[in-house]
Amino acid sequence: MNRNLVVIPAYNEEETIEKVVTSALKYADVSVTDDGSRDSTSEILHEIRKECEAGKYSNQLNIITHLKSSHIPQGIQDGLRFGVESGYDFLVTMDAGLSHDPEMLPNFFQFDPTVDVVIGSRKDTKNVPLYRKAITKMAAMIVNYSLTDSYFKFTGLKLKDCTSGFRRYSRKAAELIAYSKLKSKAFDFHMEALALCMRKKMSAAEIPIVYVFSNSSFNEKVLLQGIEFGWYLLSTKSLSKNSNI
Repeated sequence: MNRNLVVIPAYNEEETIEKVVTSALKYADVSVTDDGSRDSTSEILHEIRKECEAGKYSNQLNIITHLKSSHIPQGIQDGLRFGVESGYDFLVTMDAGLSHDPEMLPNFFQFDPTVDVVIGSRKDTKNVPLYRKAITKMAAMIVNYSLTDSYFKFTGLKLKDCTSGFRRYSRKAAELIAYSKLKSKAFDFHMEALALCMRKKMSAAEIPIVYVFSNSSFNEKVLLQGIEFGWYLLSTKSLSKNSNI
């Protein structure tokens, strides 16, 4: 029987964190990284943990607290590190703001256990601006091409959504990501995590998910960071067979 963990980074998510966590607890243990929240996110999480300890839920909640916001990469890394050190077999990362539906978790846990990275590809999207769709497609083109072993292959891995944060990692993939020194600073983390795994010859696949666009911390600075990291991937293409990234 596989042990599964859901990893959720959270920053000021008092409006949604209770629903996300309690829904996820129906399917697996949960680890939330409270990334320096200044609202009531922390209090809500600790109340849920008390309910877990009292037996209200069949699974348990772990809370990792950052006194100051460290952003997505560190928040997810800490959750993955906890999962690896606690002996979990599969670890799913997801958003705390209900962009990702916790009811989709069984689809990830039941997917082929031999696959290292299972990406929730955003097939059905709601309220997503056109510019975000365009960015997603462009990022997929860059990541796919940068991970091929030829300068003349443009189709690459044929992954359609390389920036989705709703993913399942094997323990091997989670360990690699958790203990790597990352270059990414924000949403480009999802590109880097995939690149780390693919350049170690791990396997990847996609499953369809519903994605609901909500309030986002995506801004011009984050976009520029993503473009910068995309260029970095392209510049290291020739090293893909022997590089850590």
